[in-house]
Amino acid sequence: MHAIARFSIPLGQASEFRAELEGVRIVLSEAVGFIDGVIGQNLDDPTLWHLSTNWENVGSYRRALSSTRAKLEAIPILARAIDEPGAYE
Repeated sequence: MHAIARFSIPLGQASEFRAELEGVRIVLSEAVGFIDGVIGQNLDDPTLWHLSTNWENVGSYRRALSSTRAKLEAIPILARAIDEPGAYE
């Protein structure tokens, strides 16, 4: 299962946001079922960012997001994502 979260972040906040997104990736990477994750900044529009993660299955992904640590550290950042579907087979 593949999850993509896209973000629109002002250029002046880019380095701070990258660090925050890396923190989210680290929190998620500690969950059972996490395979890998990458962070990227769009080459054509540097205000656009993404966090893409791969999971063994959708249950692993959902359990990771419902963990206490994710609720405290990851969800506040992920809540800033562009509102669009982000889970794929």
